[in-house]
Amino acid sequence: MVKAISLIWKYRHILWTTTKSDIKARYAGSTLGLLWAIIYPVLFLGVYTLVYVAILRIRISSMSTLEYIVLIFCGLLPFLGFSEALGAGVGSVTSNASLVKNTLFPIELVPLKTVLSNTITQLVGTVLLLVVLVFMGKASVLFVFIPFIFLVQLMFTAGFIWFVSSLNVFFRDLSHITSVLIIFFMMVSPIGYTSDMVPKSLRVLSYINPLFSIITVYKEVMFYNRVPSFIDLTVFLVISFVTFGVGFSVFTKLKQVFADYV
Repeated sequence: MVKAISLIWKYRHILWTTTKSDIKARYAGSTLGLLWAIIYPVLFLGVYTLVYVAILRIRISSMSTLEYIVLIFCGLLPFLGFSEALGAGVGSVTSNASLVKNTLFPIELVPLKTVLSNTITQLVGTVLLLVVLVFMGKASVLFVFIPFIFLVQLMFTAGFIWFVSSLNVFFRDLSHITSVLIIFFMMVSPIGYTSDMVPKSLRVLSYINPLFSIITVYKEVMFYNRVPSFIDLTVFLVISFVTFGVGFSVFTKLKQVFADYV
């Protein structure tokens, strides 16, 4: 993990420049441009609201309808940040063959810049959410920890993308499996439901899903204004740090033969 952080720091200027280029390229040619970073999560929230509130008529006795919708938004944003990075990142190595064969450019930065450029939706959506929470009177001193939570989430996502993008070089079907994986994560992650709704007998199994603890921590801090439980916080930190370290280690070992397969 130390090697990964050292590499990122050493090439931070290149990483920043290439990330900005990716963001500009992502919205280039669209009429609304960066406004899609606001429109997209709001549209996604609208779909969840329609399904959970209007169709399934899910209600939480201690919350108003508006509060429940905001709770959904708290869980939806970290999911969107992860799912967009996964969708774009799994093929990041195979789609950049020229950089793989360029010995002057650290190939480790390719998946990483993809992760960073695809967090713009979550970042913009989080700012919007915080404004709503302030107007609802839910502002809290715990909000100062949100950047740290976001950074730890980025570590998990980067490690995960390093891992899957390196495997995708040898198993191209992985890019197709990823689409199903994203849907799976969306269905089993606590976006439209709270962790209290999970039966105690299944609570342990919930932590198999790495997004469970990540989304739970966001909800606890942003919506409930309380420190996450020791278990949720520990699982969140351990999963993120281990995934970051293992993902980087696997990537650096396999990169030696990338040029033979891309």
